[in-house]
Amino acid sequence: MNNQPVSFKYALEKKTPRVGPGGITRGASVSEFPASIGIAGVSMRLEPGAMRELHWHANAAEWAYVIEGSLRTTIIHPGGNGYTDLFYPGDVWYFPKGYGHAIQNIGDTAAHFILIFDNGDFSEDHTFSITDFLAHVPKEIAAQSLGLTLEEVDQLPKGEVYFAKSAIPNVGSILATPKEEPALMSMHRYPLEAQQPRLISGGGTLKLVTAKEFPISKTISGSILELQPGALRDLHWHPNADEWQYFISGQAEITVFLAEGHAVTEQFEAGDVGYVPMGAGHYIKNTGTEVCKILIGFNSGEYESIDLSRWLATNPKDLLAGNFGVSAEIIDKFPKDEVFIEQPV
Repeated sequence: MNNQPVSFKYALEKKTPRVGPGGITRGASVSEFPASIGIAGVSMRLEPGAMRELHWHANAAEWAYVIEGSLRTTIIHPGGNGYTDLFYPGDVWYFPKGYGHAIQNIGDTAAHFILIFDNGDFSEDHTFSITDFLAHVPKEIAAQSLGLTLEEVDQLPKGEVYFAKSAIPNVGSILATPKEEPALMSMHRYPLEAQQPRLISGGGTLKLVTAKEFPISKTISGSILELQPGALRDLHWHPNADEWQYFISGQAEITVFLAEGHAVTEQFEAGDVGYVPMGAGHYIKNTGTEVCKILIGFNSGEYESIDLSRWLATNPKDLLAGNFGVSAEIIDKFPKDEVFIEQPV
């Protein structure tokens, strides 16, 4: 019997990447990161002009956050409508399960973005690429479908391309859409970094996007949490979703409480991924000397959190004194309202 404690940390950016023409990707599904049962994630980088080819995912919706660079995405809906959007650092996209899409770096510097999938068992085995599809139907079918001759079909790729190198597109030309300055928000694009922080204290800030603000994102919500050195995202849990974290900068400590005396404490740094199962109590403390910035995804379009400080504040003092077996003087020191982020001591 394996008595080794489960780990809720995965050093994603230290893993060997999948490398192709113009692109690099590192993934963390439940296969590589056993604790991550409900959510999978990918860190992807594209060189200028390079693209993640036209593809679709059979078993998961895709939510993304752009860390660096500028990108163009295209997507097709089942009704036949296609949409093209431009993305910049701090922007978020969402593509429903099974919708065909593509991602291209439209800038002159490298692009880096994080993809979150609402299924821990997501893998490339459930990703379908257009080149792979066309290469594995009879040549005559591909020719008839595309309006090409057999000789022209022979010029198409003989297998999956996955990453493709291309020239940097002129997104303002008549060959590209959108032709105007992109809207601040569209059906598939939400500018999370432009959002006014919902919760501000001396210790940190939070920016949050759910299906309420971004209606198409029905199965995933996400946030950017920034903690000042020494600050603490207070003890809490999420009753409706698992939590997946990507550490953009800084250092942190997290304890995941699993009930019946079981808890796991681990240290995180930039490039690491963390995971907290639905309902498990936890905290996040900045243990470094710089701001700790964390991208957090939840596998629910609705964000729910129960904070220990707020729970205590809603209970009668005599009940709390009896529960903890301490004096009323100690209970008087308990939080009087939700704390959310504790300032550095």
